[in-house]
Amino acid sequence: MKNPIKFAVIVIVVAVLGIGAFTLSQNSSQSDTIMPREDAAMKPTDTLMKNDELTMKNTDDTMIGDKMMSSQYVEYLKTALDNASTSRRVLFFYASWCPTCRQADLNFKENESKIPEDVTIIRVNYNDSETDQEEKDLAKKYGVTYQHTFVQIDGEGKEITKWNGGQINELQTNIK
Repeated sequence: MKNPIKFAVIVIVVAVLGIGAFTLSQNSSQSDTIMPREDAAMKPTDTLMKNDELTMKNTDDTMIGDKMMSSQYVEYLKTALDNASTSRRVLFFYASWCPTCRQADLNFKENESKIPEDVTIIRVNYNDSETDQEEKDLAKKYGVTYQHTFVQIDGEGKEITKWNGGQINELQTNIK
């Protein structure tokens, strides 16, 4: 009887240690690749890349407030939303802790030239500690209940279409 009990205890200890090590490695890898939101204001094209990987691919950048924004894929600011009112606007509701959101963010940055010229993707912080009230209100307005949701809106802010998940290919397929 002692051998099965010892074996069970060893398995439990190994499992707990393994889960702990995995959790620590995930937390440290996320802190290496995701800059705090304040730093993102200084380097918006690098919000999910390491500092040494920073590249500015789009030369048509504009200042919105104190943030440099590319014209087709921008972080949410009320002024960015308003300035894009004459183009097709897609709100990308994301969370920095969401792995599929991070992949989509990187995909949009790497493929910005594939975003149709008359489209602006506005990245809205859906569910982080840094989510401000305006972003929460947008999620509520469009019935967004989880991250990695896209909502295309018209110039008056009315919903045209909504879909969940995807990257540049799904954007091209779903946009109206």
